[in-house]
Amino acid sequence: MKEDRPIVGLGEILFDLLPSGAQLGGAPANFAYHVCRLGGRGVAVSAIGKDSLGEEVKAILASKKLEAVLPEVDYPTGVVKVALDERGVPEYTIIEDVAWDNVPYTAEMKTLASQAAAVCFGTLAQRNPVTRATVMQFISDMPEDSLKVYDINLRQHFYSREIIEESLKVADILKINDEEIAIVGEMFGMEGEYEAICRIFIECYGLRLVILTKGAEGSEVITMEETYSLACPEVEIADTVGAGDSFTAAFVYAYLRGDSLADCHSLANRISAFVCSRSGAMPDYD
Repeated sequence: MKEDRPIVGLGEILFDLLPSGAQLGGAPANFAYHVCRLGGRGVAVSAIGKDSLGEEVKAILASKKLEAVLPEVDYPTGVVKVALDERGVPEYTIIEDVAWDNVPYTAEMKTLASQAAAVCFGTLAQRNPVTRATVMQFISDMPEDSLKVYDINLRQHFYSREIIEESLKVADILKINDEEIAIVGEMFGMEGEYEAICRIFIECYGLRLVILTKGAEGSEVITMEETYSLACPEVEIADTVGAGDSFTAAFVYAYLRGDSLADCHSLANRISAFVCSRSGAMPDYD
């Protein structure tokens, strides 16, 4: 991987309204941030409103030295109300019809897509046809050797079998958690252990591998031939917001530089545990 090739987080950018205060987030922005912290060229691609929150997004990303493509649109900058349960696990109320629902495909995005080493995209940002079309066009314009990572990221009712299936068709890697695989397995009429379901997805959609995270029970990296399992490091949890995004970013960054799957998994495990020990999705670290 050439160091200057962008690794793109594409989709929603928003403010998580946490009990402790507002924190900039959204899975693609979180992903791009952690790629940068690890030494890659992470780029966040989304849209913001022509409002004070949009200006704040730009200021925060500049302070974090995170490159971004953020066209301004005639919709408000996105926010999500986040409540934490007694274990620090977030519950989300996602406001609709906001800027990241209406991401236009711009000439700047087309150029970025043509250079990208990888993109990470999810389901949530595709709830609106405008952003969904942008996601698919971006992927279509990427080089043949680029990596397409589908972090399924199911939230509330903002998903459908059609969106999931079309996303799987263009993906190389699926990232999914244990709650999501139960939902998707039932949706697709699949039965059996989660590992077996992951291999069905690999076979049906030509995936290279599936990353399965299981909260406190650890995580697995599953190929057709092997399963790599790791327990979670023991840390004092501040909250788990953005932990999954940091896991994906670390795995993808290591994968692109040619690390073994075991080493990719190990780095992702350590980074996500660290993020759990800090408040918010984008803690500072070297």
